[in-house]
Amino acid sequence: MILVGLGSNLSGPWGTPRETMSRALRELDSGGIRLVATSQLLHTEPFGRKNQPAFVNAVARIATHMSPDALMRRLHMIEQKAGRQRRLRWGPRTLDLDLLDYHGLVRIKRSLSIKPLVLPHPGISERLFVLQPLNQIAPYWRHPLTKESVAFTIHKLIRLNGA
Repeated sequence: MILVGLGSNLSGPWGTPRETMSRALRELDSGGIRLVATSQLLHTEPFGRKNQPAFVNAVARIATHMSPDALMRRLHMIEQKAGRQRRLRWGPRTLDLDLLDYHGLVRIKRSLSIKPLVLPHPGISERLFVLQPLNQIAPYWRHPLTKESVAFTIHKLIRLNGA
């Protein structure tokens, strides 16, 4: 199972955040990638930096024969086409595409000098805006490292945050 997280909170060349998400999903169903399932769009508060517009988030399940690195390069190309500019960590963006999981592959960062693709995405377990849409399309998914289910991780995160 290959999972991609999507997020947008700025209008760009593809339109509003909702329109950008729709176009991004079409892009994830072309050029050697097949869209298998998509969650509903979820409106969420910003993560990290609070002083910015709310986000529209979703998770998509895709199929491809691309390697994880080739797929990540393709996701970055889609972000660029949508007007993504990497200026501020956790800042506003027209489109953010994160490779969350690639068939359960575990890749750990080994060097401080380069930025390799880490799998599964290191932020999955701390982000309800990823876990809730993920639960819609893959409730049976388990974190490749912790082996915890999506439902358990959601419950644990809500309990930890007192929400």
